[in-house]
Amino acid sequence: MKKLTRLLAMLLAVSLLLPLGLALADDGVSSTYTYNYDYWGGLRESPDAYRVDQVLYSATLGLETAMRRPQSLYVKDDDLYICDTGNNRILQLKRENNTFSLVRVIDEIKGAQPATLNTPSDVSVDPEGNLYIADTNNNRVIKADKDLNYLQSFLKPNDSTFDQSLNYLPSKLVTDSVGRVFVLATNVNKGLIKYEADGTFTGFIGANTVKYNMWDYIWKTFFTTKEQRAQQASFVPTEYENIYIDSEGFIYATNIVFSEYDLLYDNAKPIRRLNAIGNDILIKNDRYPPIGELVWVEGSQDYGPSKFKDITVLDNNIYIAFDRTRGRVFGYDSQGIMLWAFGTKGNSEGAFLSAVSIEHMGRDLLCLDENEASITVFTPTEYGNLIYQANDEYLRGDYDGSAETWRQVLKLNANYNSAFIGIGRTLMRQEQYEEAMDYFKMSHDRENYGRAYRYYRKELVEKNIGWVVAALACLLIVPLVIRKVKKTKAEVEAYERSKIAR
Repeated sequence: MKKLTRLLAMLLAVSLLLPLGLALADDGVSSTYTYNYDYWGGLRESPDAYRVDQVLYSATLGLETAMRRPQSLYVKDDDLYICDTGNNRILQLKRENNTFSLVRVIDEIKGAQPATLNTPSDVSVDPEGNLYIADTNNNRVIKADKDLNYLQSFLKPNDSTFDQSLNYLPSKLVTDSVGRVFVLATNVNKGLIKYEADGTFTGFIGANTVKYNMWDYIWKTFFTTKEQRAQQASFVPTEYENIYIDSEGFIYATNIVFSEYDLLYDNAKPIRRLNAIGNDILIKNDRYPPIGELVWVEGSQDYGPSKFKDITVLDNNIYIAFDRTRGRVFGYDSQGIMLWAFGTKGNSEGAFLSAVSIEHMGRDLLCLDENEASITVFTPTEYGNLIYQANDEYLRGDYDGSAETWRQVLKLNANYNSAFIGIGRTLMRQEQYEEAMDYFKMSHDRENYGRAYRYYRKELVEKNIGWVVAALACLLIVPLVIRKVKKTKAEVEAYERSKIAR
């Protein structure tokens, strides 16, 4: 009877706690939807960093013609541009009071020849409101003013460095603050095509590293004729998948053509940050480089590494990549440390069948699914906002505030390595090296621990330099004094013995 009573009591307790657990999950405090990795590469569930705010479909936007194979998103202030590629148009939406409404449909440029768009795959808007459109099957990048009047075209470079036998098919583009245009074109594998503001082609930047099989290289070089070599495929770099320009003018590029072997040794570099001359300057201070998924379940439908279809960068240099392999979103801070990952494949809310583009409005994320022709709007939870807040405070020099915010993050997720690292970095900035060492030790961050230890050791020496000098002086002087005393004593004794002998 007693056992039955205890069992009923346990069932009652579970029934009372279950709604609370569900409420916590709904509030983003506890969920299996978001995860991170520990020091050993083990997956660790965490509170949700983001939750679905709304999903935009053709019907909800009031479109008479449904979107078809949309390929790209672009955000300018409160305006959202959608490249509705299958319908040869661009949709401009306005966000007001968290409601998206259609502003206009852009399907032709006044004064252009031809005026209509043909498979537009990307768009950008400069500070003056001018539009730059990758008008793919019209073989051009077209520039128009805010009223859609034609301004100029960026066409196939008439240059010996560009293979004139290739069709010019611009697929992605970015523009910088002075009007330069950087274009990613299909079948062009020399890097990004660079144009000056006046349309002048000035070369390529950021070409991928050449990859080839050594045996094939030897065979091609020594065992084939010149004519055969001309007919064979050249050992050329592969092209990028997507590009994004940050607030500082650096270009982030994603690459999906690499071998799994290269990933293990950080030779694949699926995410790169290119400077003005095309060198990769992406910072990687974590144990694992920013490659997305670390654990691949062999035999699963989505086996293999992450393939980043698109990337977006916030003003605090946190960058967020969209993985088409599993429909997931990965966030990294400016040091290359993974902040969180969430998402999955499917057609339910918050899942994706064909991840193709990602953008941000403030801290909100907008994710485009090509097959579903939908845009999912994610908004950060309290947990996600705290992570952003801690990073922002650190960047603006509020180290006390950053450390306190990271401690709030730890209350929600006690296994969050980034919080330990964040507190350690803050303590280092405050020259509290011994305390910083404790946090780096908890996060298994050997590099930062070693740096903190070197500063701590230097500080320790500087504080105790007086005692060190005194100790050294004692070690050097005292023996000399003792020897002198002994010598003097011996001389006195010798003198006294000589007197007695007389």
